[in-house]
This record gives sequence, structure tokens and C-alpha cells, in this order.
Amino acid sequence: MKTFVIGDIHGAFKALQQLLVRMQLQPEDQLIFLGDYVDGWPQSAQVIELLIELQCRYRCIFIKGNHDVHCELWLQNNRNNSTWAQNKGLPTIQSYEPLNNENRLKHLEFFSRLQFFHIDANDRLFLHAGFKNDNGPAAESPVENLTLDRSLWELALTMNKRVISHPALYPKRLKLFKEIYIGHTPTLIYNETIPMSACNVWNIDTGAGHTGCLSAMDIDSKEVIQSDIVQELYPEFRRYRE
Repeated sequence: MKTFVIGDIHGAFKALQQLLVRMQLQPEDQLIFLGDYVDGWPQSAQVIELLIELQCRYRCIFIKGNHDVHCELWLQNNRNNSTWAQNKGLPTIQSYEPLNNENRLKHLEFFSRLQFFHIDANDRLFLHAGFKNDNGPAAESPVENLTLDRSLWELALTMNKRVISHPALYPKRLKLFKEIYIGHTPTLIYNETIPMSACNVWNIDTGAGHTGCLSAMDIDSKEVIQSDIVQELYPEFRRYRE
């Protein structure tokens, strides 16, 4: 049995399909998705449909990202936030045009079941972005901060070299868990095309919503599997940045 953590998808249905084939999954494997399933590339609705199917075949855990929050609100109210629609959500809205009300309701139910964080039996935390509260993600308020916070990753990056020489400096927030897995902040910002680690934090967002690949990582062996560069899979579409 393997457990894979998968980074931000951002509507890249073709990349998700390709990645799943390359992962050579077995029925007993577990998949943990870190959120931001929608917004960016043109097949957000198809991504959600595939994720719903996957939970019938594998043990899946789905984390909620900030882009998923917007899409859920849109599906609930049938009204779009103009800023979201113009800057990020338009490809998502267009992808939903062929779907009937029954399928839209099925997708809304999927969004409503997304978790803001997950802690496994080995004290490993999975969430979309980060948390600021020294008592952990369960104490974070409002809970939507877990989809937006970048300070945890910035803290890990800042302290990574320091704690090697001075273990006493290890930040309290990071010591709450054996490992922490996040997305939200593309590693491309740091000129990295594969998942990055700093202290005990792993960033799995390798920029599928931008000019990078979609990545999965075996959390035990740390083996990384990637799709092709997503923009090469959608050469006819413009990118929508964060």
C-alpha cells in the first residue's frame, strides 16, 4: 500500500489523467489531494468529475483550496464574484456550461465534503496552504485561513538552515507534526520544478496552474511522479495566473 500526495491541479484535466497513468496505482493505494482543483486551465468540471470517480476506486482524501471555496460559492448561489470570474474563474464557469443541474448538484456535494486539513495516524498534516496558530490548524480562525496562509511555508524556508545548527530554534508551529504537506505556493517561484522541502514541510505545488507540471509524491519513499508541462497539453489556451 502506498500513499500519494498530489499538488494543485487548477483545471488541468489532461495532466491529471496523464499523472494517474504514470503513478501505476493499485486498488489499495491512498490518494491525498491538496486542493485547488479548479481555475486556470479549461477543464475544471472534468477534473471534479474524475475526482468523484476516483473515490470509488481508491481511498481518497480531498483537501479544500482557496479556489475551491470560490467555485463552491458559485455553485451554491449561481452568481459569480466578478473579480473571481474575470481573473481566475472564467475558464471554470465555461467548463460547467455543458453540465445539467443534476451533475452540478453532485459537484456541489463534492465541494461541501472537502476537508480543510487532515492528520494521519503517523502525525502527518495535510492542508492547502498553512496556519498561523501555534495550537495548530484546528485552532485557526477563520478556518479559511488554512486555504490562504503562506507564512508557514515562509517560516520553514527561513528557518531551514538555522535549525540544523541550532535545533532549539525549531519553530513551535512546525514541531506540532512529524511532517506537513502543502500546496498553494508554486515552487516555480523558487526556480524549482519538483516538490520542495524545508524543515519538515513539503510543498507539492509545482506550478500546474502556471508553466509547470502536476506532481504526485509517495510520502514514504519520497518518489516524485510528474505530468508533462501543462501548457504543452493545452497549447491553444491562455493561462490564468493566481
